[in-house]
Amino acid sequence: MKITKICCIGAGYVGGPTMAVIAQKCPDIQVTVVDLNEQRIADWNDPNPENIPIYEPGLSEIVSEARGRNLFFSTDVDKAIDEAQMIFISVNTPTKTYGKGKGMAADLKYIELCARQIARVAKQNKIVVEKSTLPVRTAEAIKSILENTGNGVQFQILSNPEFLAEGTAVTDLLNPDRILIGGDTTSEGQKAIQALVDVYANWVSKDRILTTNVWSSELSKLTANAFLAQRISSINAMSELCEKTEANVSEVARAIGMDSRIGAKFLKASVGFGGSCFQKDILNLVYIAKSYGLNEVADYWEQVIIMNDHQKRRFSNKIVQTLYNTVADKKIAFLGWAFKKDTNDTRESAAIYVADDLINEQAKISVYDPKVTRNKMISDLDYLETRNNQENSSYLETLDNAYDACKDAHAVAVLTEWDEFTTYDWKRIYDSMHKPAFVFDGRNILDAKKLEAIGFIYQGIGS
Repeated sequence: MKITKICCIGAGYVGGPTMAVIAQKCPDIQVTVVDLNEQRIADWNDPNPENIPIYEPGLSEIVSEARGRNLFFSTDVDKAIDEAQMIFISVNTPTKTYGKGKGMAADLKYIELCARQIARVAKQNKIVVEKSTLPVRTAEAIKSILENTGNGVQFQILSNPEFLAEGTAVTDLLNPDRILIGGDTTSEGQKAIQALVDVYANWVSKDRILTTNVWSSELSKLTANAFLAQRISSINAMSELCEKTEANVSEVARAIGMDSRIGAKFLKASVGFGGSCFQKDILNLVYIAKSYGLNEVADYWEQVIIMNDHQKRRFSNKIVQTLYNTVADKKIAFLGWAFKKDTNDTRESAAIYVADDLINEQAKISVYDPKVTRNKMISDLDYLETRNNQENSSYLETLDNAYDACKDAHAVAVLTEWDEFTTYDWKRIYDSMHKPAFVFDGRNILDAKKLEAIGFIYQGIGS
């Protein structure tokens, strides 16, 4: 079956970039991205490439090339579903905030709503592709909904999890480590798998396209994120021990990273991991393990989250303790709010939780981030429900550049590893601050010796 029309439900961090690259690499396929959020669709259709809702290096150029040719963004979900042969589901699957599994299980209400809408609209056979990160055996629930509509339409359900790293999403899409596709072992399931393989084969070599059963594919995504997050929490745990023993965590990481059995990636100590996937997926894994009575397995993976939360609290506590055990009415400059560089995504960013802790101590927070808006920062704090919007607004100041953010500050806290932070005139920053002037480098990206030569009191992670 040759695919000529694709629909993606969900125009977020996964759906938008993935479909843009598919459209660019497959000009003979019409790709329509749909979302009920009218403003988001309007932003994707904005002729100014700087105004698309997601910042990823290289993304605006790809969107500009394909949009209007074979890439379309629309709020007409029913029309797109009706016309498409293959439908990607790429909607949010947040951690549940209510009911059974609250705080751990994935909330699948948006997935179910998509399935019911597809079942209602579809008049011809469809291939439905899970692109959202889902608990193992979610495909079973989707298939049950789709096959019990009574309209005679046949559906094949595929699992095609994304393995993108925000900030390098376009590079990851253009040159992926692997493409994973899971489906039924029936002949119809294998034909559906091949149809999706043929789409990716337009630019991905077939030896990098892996096919499995649907359950293995679903669980592989959760496992990959759990293993990556585990490495971060492991090196962060060692960072605290390094500080007590006067070892240097960067030197330890380099030494163990040169072991070919371990490797160097994801061994950079920091204030903690963030983003939409790691915490959510590990909590989901914990919930699944508990639901099967595998309590020791659940406890093992939950410790990764516990360590990450501890690292964020430890960082904010270090700021308070170093500033003579009080930060009340002191100005703390934050460099960075996004959870990592080269993205405007702030979900689970360490900056949110460090700011919340310091505001609880009545510190004044002054923030500069090159891609995150003030409204988003305030919204992030509001979401924690620690205090009301007016209080958060009064404690949080945002500036258009780092020099203004740091002026008259008692300390600078680096919360995102934006490259530009390493290029600043730090002598100018030092001269504008209260003395003694402190730098708390939560990402270990600055040159400690140079800063100390200027006069800063420098504290990194694990040194």
